[in-house]
Amino acid sequence: MDDPADQWVLNPATGDYELRLNHSGGNTTRSTVPPAQRGPSDSPRRRNPSQSPSENASEGTPRRSAEVPRQGGRRSANGPRGPQHPAAGDTGHGRRKRKAPKSRGKKALLWTGGVMAFVLVGVSAGGYWLYQRLNGNINTVDIGDAGNKDVITANAPINILIIGTDKRTGKGNSGYGDKNSVGHADTNILFHVSEDRSNATAMSIPRDLITDIPECTSKQEDGSVKTIPGLQHVRFNRSLGEAGRDPGCTMKTVKELTGVEVDHFMMVDFNAVKTLSTAVGGVKICLDHAVNDPKSHLKLPAGENTVMGEDALAYVRTRHAYANESDLDRIKGQQQFIGSMIRQAKSDDTLTSPTKLFKLADAATKALTVDKAIGDVKKLSTLAKEITKTDTKNITFVTMPVIDNPDEPTPVTVVAHPTKADELFQMLREDTSLTEVAAQKKKAKSKQDALLKGTKAAPADVRVDVYNGGEVAGGAQQTVTWLQNTKGVLKSTNKANAPKKIAKTTLEYAPNQADQARALAEMMGLPGSAMKPGTTDAEELQPMVLTLGADFKEAGRSITGPKKIDIPKSSAESAGCSK
Repeated sequence: MDDPADQWVLNPATGDYELRLNHSGGNTTRSTVPPAQRGPSDSPRRRNPSQSPSENASEGTPRRSAEVPRQGGRRSANGPRGPQHPAAGDTGHGRRKRKAPKSRGKKALLWTGGVMAFVLVGVSAGGYWLYQRLNGNINTVDIGDAGNKDVITANAPINILIIGTDKRTGKGNSGYGDKNSVGHADTNILFHVSEDRSNATAMSIPRDLITDIPECTSKQEDGSVKTIPGLQHVRFNRSLGEAGRDPGCTMKTVKELTGVEVDHFMMVDFNAVKTLSTAVGGVKICLDHAVNDPKSHLKLPAGENTVMGEDALAYVRTRHAYANESDLDRIKGQQQFIGSMIRQAKSDDTLTSPTKLFKLADAATKALTVDKAIGDVKKLSTLAKEITKTDTKNITFVTMPVIDNPDEPTPVTVVAHPTKADELFQMLREDTSLTEVAAQKKKAKSKQDALLKGTKAAPADVRVDVYNGGEVAGGAQQTVTWLQNTKGVLKSTNKANAPKKIAKTTLEYAPNQADQARALAEMMGLPGSAMKPGTTDAEELQPMVLTLGADFKEAGRSITGPKKIDIPKSSAESAGCSK
């Protein structure tokens, strides 16, 4: 059965949209496009630039229409405020004459993101008018050399930074906390999709995390490029907005913090919570106790509740409803909300209703600001096709492990956990699933068993030259000293810097050195992917070649991250009261 959303098509002979119940081309029924699926006029034109798009929101309940902030960027040239170029076949006046577009599938599920807008959005591919309308909703930011210029990289993990700003400009927003905020990185989620698309991890980064913000460049609204000095030992949320920093600066901050290459960003204001939660018909949440928070104006009974609009925004913004009144507790509530929204948006009721599909897609695209590499509906759809290969039950939500800031007598901020934070980062870098996924187990087994299992040489018989191709100064000498003094590998030699920097540590060896390679790999915690066996045997006394990469942090620390980590986790399937 065809998706009802695909049945609205353009008749090139009349320029009108018709409900085609049979795609044979012969049976069509003239009909007026439903109000929910029409633009500001009866013709399939772009949204009137004078109409108000979505605005921002934060803690509180004022009601108003919404506009996504342009964080140092400019609206896409294809957007409603950009230049309008006639399409092929357009006479320059009147309706455009185009061939009826072909249906491109029953369901195209577009995953979009933002603060509490990390949802599955149904996008009908059956009408050019819908493509134009949704495309005109999206804001873009030129982030320069930050991120990945391709939409996706085949056979590689995908890393998307989802940012929610606390900008309060716009009518009615002065009631949302700091009305003068320039728009900081208030809510941040690093969304990692595995290389084989079998699983994903959504890691929340606390806004009050004390970290370093690297120097970055930001393209300003007037087109100039500004170099912004870095900051040391400051809150993470200052990586956006302050001093003109754009989302590219936040992406670079995440890379420096985690070592994870961030491909793209998706940014929304908090008002998206209201529009998206309403578009999906409400989001189910579960409260352990009744809440009456005068600051966010959230008043709900204990148990399961369905929230939308102002109540949804109040729920994701409340801190005072929790015992500790902390941002970390609020993050847990936000993760529950996201998981529940994903399930609701993916429900059959939403996906088979043209009206609901349009409302959800329209609300989500209005809420979005993205980097130019994914700055239109077609590119977002390409990205979505990859992401939606992941089953929602294999999406794991976690919060970056932190501890109270020891430098503060009464802790207000947090710092990275001394061991668990880097373990989690390492798992993300190595594409290790936080969910039990059969495909991941099989993949790990094939890599590890083939190259790492077998006889191992005695430490005294291991001969290796060590090169430093990583970021740690003196890493080669540090490793040689550690191998000789603590592991008994006396035939190890410091060869100083490698010819070039590399991302991953490698160990090159000949077939007749395999027992030595396995012994060294065990000592250093090398993954199977680091093993680079040759095809011809080595000469007597010829050493192996170990080249340290950016994944090397210090001698004695395993290059391979843990396979499991003991931190609180939840999934998109566990939201709500029925678990």
